[in-house]
Amino acid sequence: MISQLLIQIFLLLLPAGFANMAPVFFKKVNILNYPVDLGIKYRGYDLFGKNKTYRGFLFGILVSIIIVYIQKIIYQVYPSISKFFIIDYSAINIFLLGFLLGFGALFGDLIESFFKRRLNIKPGKQWIPFDQIDWILGSLIFVNFYIKIPLVLFILALLLFAGLHFLIRLIGFKLKINDSKL
Repeated sequence: MISQLLIQIFLLLLPAGFANMAPVFFKKVNILNYPVDLGIKYRGYDLFGKNKTYRGFLFGILVSIIIVYIQKIIYQVYPSISKFFIIDYSAINIFLLGFLLGFGALFGDLIESFFKRRLNIKPGKQWIPFDQIDWILGSLIFVNFYIKIPLVLFILALLLFAGLHFLIRLIGFKLKINDSKL
């Protein structure tokens, strides 16, 4: 039972997780490379920071929509595994779901960056546990406007993906994608 729940949560948040990682992989694409805060300062600090760009939002949301589309295909082609999905993909709008998961993940990260700037934490420096849960909270809050997510799933998602975050960061460090293990 608990393992099926964990798989369901993993599959639900997979598009958001990819959206959260997408800006790193598209940082060399030179379109919409403008900070979301347009350089506006608040009390002497960047509002969000130069690393939060329109390009990141665009590609994060697009990647999220693509992952939701792939999930819908898998759901339709392999109906026997539908028990592993929280969502009935035959009844959802993939563009809306993908947008909400992707935008929510990136918006959660944006809000976290706002507070990091207020605390004078440099971009790229870890702020545990908020760096691990910002995108999860954002994506779940936004997707909850479309699909009601039970509170127990919110809590399990935070625990599951916060743990996975550390593992992914470690792998990224070993592959020389990240500068630090955390």
